[in-house]
Amino acid sequence: MRGRDGGQKRNLVPWICAGVLFVVFLFFYYGSFFDPQGQHASSALEYGTRFSRSLGFSSEDDGEVTQSNESIFAEEGDDVALKSIPVCDDRHSELIPCLDRHLIYQLRLKLDLSLMEHYERHCPPVERRYNCLIPPPPGYKVPIKWPKSRDEVWQANIPHTHLAHEKSDQNWMVVKGDKIEFPGGGTHFHYGADKYIASLANMLNFSNNNLNNEGNLRTVFDVGCGVASFGGYLLSSDILAMSLAPNDVHQNQIQFALERGIPAYLGVLGTKRLPYPSRSFELAHCSRCRIDWLQRDGILLLELDRVLRPGGYFAYSSPEAYAQDEEDLRIWREMSALVERMCWKIAAKRNQTVIWVKPLTNDCYHNREPGTQPPLCRSDDDPDAVWGVPMQACITPYSEQNHRDQGSGLAPWPARLASPPPRLADIDYTANMFKKDMEIWQQRVENYWKLLGRKIKPNTIRNIMDMKANLGSFAAALRDKDVWVMNVVPEDGLNTLKIVYDRGLIGSIHDWCEAYSTYPRTYDLLHAWTVFSGIEKKGCSAEDLLLEMDRILRPTGFIIVRDSKLIIEFIKKHLNALHWEEVALVDAEPNSDPQDGDAILVIQKKMWLVDDILKDSA
Repeated sequence: MRGRDGGQKRNLVPWICAGVLFVVFLFFYYGSFFDPQGQHASSALEYGTRFSRSLGFSSEDDGEVTQSNESIFAEEGDDVALKSIPVCDDRHSELIPCLDRHLIYQLRLKLDLSLMEHYERHCPPVERRYNCLIPPPPGYKVPIKWPKSRDEVWQANIPHTHLAHEKSDQNWMVVKGDKIEFPGGGTHFHYGADKYIASLANMLNFSNNNLNNEGNLRTVFDVGCGVASFGGYLLSSDILAMSLAPNDVHQNQIQFALERGIPAYLGVLGTKRLPYPSRSFELAHCSRCRIDWLQRDGILLLELDRVLRPGGYFAYSSPEAYAQDEEDLRIWREMSALVERMCWKIAAKRNQTVIWVKPLTNDCYHNREPGTQPPLCRSDDDPDAVWGVPMQACITPYSEQNHRDQGSGLAPWPARLASPPPRLADIDYTANMFKKDMEIWQQRVENYWKLLGRKIKPNTIRNIMDMKANLGSFAAALRDKDVWVMNVVPEDGLNTLKIVYDRGLIGSIHDWCEAYSTYPRTYDLLHAWTVFSGIEKKGCSAEDLLLEMDRILRPTGFIIVRDSKLIIEFIKKHLNALHWEEVALVDAEPNSDPQDGDAILVIQKKMWLVDDILKDSA
């Protein structure tokens, strides 16, 4: 008997070990198995499923989520305000749901690393979303205000100093006490972005060494931007740069850029088109951005060509432009031959930098020898269709109007902001409709600032996102304020982002059923005009959108929602759970129906830390 018992015990050991290994597997698979209080944090995931049902979604036996026929905002006796939402594990304080490397590993996605697919967007399925509040890091402070923030940020807000050590010889950033300072250096411009920018202007013979070229160079695309000092120093010249970098080994570079108050976006030149329309930028810039421009028949360089305007420039500062070793010379020869076949010409070459310029018309394209590579894109290819669209290894020719005008036909900045651009005709808008839109949003923005009232000072707000930008008139109405606006155009609506860029503004295409490509706590103000109405039509989760807005909004930041009164009431029920507070609530239009019509809800996000939440729940 004793021997049999011993045998049973020995047989149990492998099962116990297997059980322990299974629990460990679950811990790593779900990322946040335990919450900060030591309790099972799958409640955050379960919470999302339960809440989705309350929004008009149901879970079938096979696990699929299906949409109910009823409005997700319909009142069904659910008048009680939501009391709380779980807080994510503090390891997720920098979570970017659609750029989460852990998710890629967990889902075992088969991606081609050589094509940078692992740095492209891969969003979690509904059942894998973190339906919880993203906590700020310990010691988080209200960000330093612009313009001081260009040169320094709180270390506690982005507690990563590896770039300061790795790039110490290039003056990217320096740790000083409780702050991180930015001397303005970069990989190629150790002695300051301002001197480097002036040298580019001098190479192009622009007056007064000013790169804005008397307002004719307004929008810039900086690829592989680092901490975006190039874009930050362009702002004083009335030049607006879209600074782009992936969430790669130089982690947090875009987070630093946005914390500084500099426009930036997380993305990569991989396999999908950039989320910008064709002919958006006057200048593209690459300063040792470590991109293989020759790969796949030059497809990445052709994507730059797509987003550059007629007569646009590509400034390239890299060893290939000046080094004399055999490999660099080979790359230079092949790259020179490629851009020549693309009809680019050298505008200037000095020391370690070359600047190419695109043609103003289609003449060069049509005069190429038959069979010349790369080919022209097919006539049925829409160069402005970008959301999830694969890049094409072809040259995007200009429209007939661009060809006739020998350029984009845009007014210099700042007149460009209020001048009806030629591409209005593409979306069937007239000049009068354009001007009327400007007038409407001028009045609305003035009203918004009155509602914000004493809550804000001139430097309270810096980074703004217009979640449904239309023609960009909300941003245009802010021209006299020291702010910048990320104009987001929904991917399923009228493609108006080209108009936004033609006005000298910047933005991106996006689907609000998914998380945005930015770090948590990066915007001071979110403007949501009928955004919730839009996702209702698509059957997406309104609660997911609320959590996403909370993720990207800075503590003490503001949200302005302009939508139906039914939607406003829905949002109000979640203010306490989200740690938001109502600042103002008014009818969108005077003398409107008390029950019908639209309303404006102004919200402020409270400053909270995990310890505060734990004390309140104790």
